[in-house]
This record gives sequence, structure tokens and C-alpha cells, in this order.
Amino acid sequence: MSELNGSRVEGELVKTILFSLCTSFLLVGVIYLVKLALIPDFMSRYGFFLFLAILSYASILPAIRQVRAYKTLPCMSGMMVGMTIGMVAGFLAGFYIGATNGMFWGSVFGMGVGIFFGAWLGSCCGIMGFMEGVMAGFMGGIMGAMTAVMLLNDNLKAASIIVFVVCEVILIGLSYMIYRETQEAQREVQEDYFFAIVASFILTLLTLYVMVFGPRSFLFQ
Repeated sequence: MSELNGSRVEGELVKTILFSLCTSFLLVGVIYLVKLALIPDFMSRYGFFLFLAILSYASILPAIRQVRAYKTLPCMSGMMVGMTIGMVAGFLAGFYIGATNGMFWGSVFGMGVGIFFGAWLGSCCGIMGFMEGVMAGFMGGIMGAMTAVMLLNDNLKAASIIVFVVCEVILIGLSYMIYRETQEAQREVQEDYFFAIVASFILTLLTLYVMVFGPRSFLFQ
């Protein structure tokens, strides 16, 4: 609470989550009224996984904001950032798309999201963090989609909640680690919430489009 005055970025993380959630839910609401309401069984087929995807993006973006604020981290911390963000973002994105579109497209989507964010944030410590982010995003995307397909006939929705909770715990731990590592560091980047809004809009729109209108394997025809 003592950091809500803006002296450190940690006081802005809750607001980042709220901006992300509002953006994503508003976007889905508008598209639902215009187009998605006409699709039979939309909520039963996609609603649950889309909802978890929105919550997941709202949890990943605060960690991104936290890293961006300090710009440069020690080597070991930066490698952990790249690995964690790449793995969590890739696994969750791949899992949700894999649950609705199949393993191939879930893997492709998860790898794209995981590698992008993992490499970008891991580069805060140089090439080693960049490599960690790419490797984690690569593996996380494939593993997330594979896990979802393997659970299609075995409590997939229950497993989705478990996966989401575990990843949330990991992200909270990452945020605390960054906080401890930067206690003596000065904040280098001041920014508003424009990035969180744009990133939430793009991620939610891509996820929604791929889930509903994108290609899918024969298991989901």
C-alpha cells in the first residue's frame, strides 16, 4: 500500500490488471453482441476457455510492466524472467487454443505468444535471457497444447483451472523476485497504461479469432 503513490512500479500492478480485464471484457462483449451471439453453442464451446485466457493475459501483463520499468536486470534474474514469462505465456496460450482447435494450432499459437514475450523480456539481461525466453516459449507452447488434447476426455475443464492456478502462483513468485532484486534499483521507465490496453486488445482479439474462426484439427470438426 505504501507504494501506491507511484514511487515504484509495484504499486501500479493492480491497476494494470484492471485495465487489462476491462479492455478484454469490453472487446468480447461488443463482438458478442455483433457477431458471436449468432454462433450456436458459442458459450458452451468457447466461453470457459476464453474467460480463462482473458484472466491469464491480465496476470501476465503486470509482470511485463514490472520488468519494463527497470529495463535491465542481473543475468540470473533476467534468465529467470525470460524462462518464466516464456513458459507461462506459451503454455497457457497453447493450452486454451489446444482445447478448442487441436494440438497443431495450439502449439503454433502458444509458441508464438511464448517466444515473443519470453525473448523480449529475457533480453533485459542480454543474449542468455533471450535464449531462455525462446526455449521456454518453444517448449511451453507445445506442452500446453499437448496437455489440453491429452485431457479432452478426462476432466479438461477441471485441469484448466488447476493449470491456471499453478501458473498464477508462479507469476506471483516472479513478481516478488523482481521486487526483491530491484529494491536498490532506480526505476528507469515511466509509462501509462496504454501498453496494457493495446496488448490486452490484441491478445484477446487473436485468441478469440483463432478459437472461433481459425483452423482446427479433425477432432474438433
